[in-house]
Amino acid sequence: MSFPRLIRVLSLLAGIGAILWLVGLFVFIEHVKTLDAAVLDADPAPVDAIVVLTGGSERLSTGLELLVAGKAKKLFISGVHPSLTLERVLAHHPVPDDLRKCCIILGHAAESTQGNAEETQNWLAAEDFHSLRLVTANYHMPRSLLLFHAALPDVAITPHPVAPDSVKLGDWIAHEGTASLLITEYDKFIGAQIGLWMGL
Repeated sequence: MSFPRLIRVLSLLAGIGAILWLVGLFVFIEHVKTLDAAVLDADPAPVDAIVVLTGGSERLSTGLELLVAGKAKKLFISGVHPSLTLERVLAHHPVPDDLRKCCIILGHAAESTQGNAEETQNWLAAEDFHSLRLVTANYHMPRSLLLFHAALPDVAITPHPVAPDSVKLGDWIAHEGTASLLITEYDKFIGAQIGLWMGL
C-alpha cells in the first residue's frame, strides 16, 4: 500500500471512530437520564446495605435518608479521606445516636471508583451481606455499576442515582461545565470497559 493511500485509510478509520465515539456519547447521556427516571417517586425496597461513594454532599444526604427510613441494615461510606472521623463526616447531618453508633461505617481505603468497588467487596464479605443500594451521582452511575458488578458478581446491586444541581442534563450541550464533565466521565467509562476486557 502506498503512503498516500495509507494516510487516506487511516483518516477514514479516524473519522469512523470519531462518529462512533460521538454516537456513544449521546447514548451514554440518554442512559444517565433513564437512571434518574428509574428512582423518581419510587419507594426503595430494603437491602442489606446502602453504599455511598464520596464526591458530593447530596450523595451522603440521600444515603442517610435511606438509612433513617429503614431501607438497609447499615450504611457504608466508601472513599472517605483518612483524616476524617465519623463525627466530622456527619457534622451537618442530623442522625439519631443509635444509628451513628451501630450502623454507619466509613471506608478510608478507596482512592478511585475501582477502589470503591474493592473496598465495598471486602466490607460486604465481612458483614455477610448480599444486596446493596448504590448511591452516587447520576453521571457517575454507569461506570460505578460496571465496576461494582465486576467486583461483586454475586451481590444484588440496585442503583440509586443522585442528580446534582450543578449538572444540567436536560440541556447539557448549552452548559460548558456539564458537557465537559459528561465527556470526561464517558471517556472514563470506555476506559473502564477496556480495562475489564483486558483483565486489568
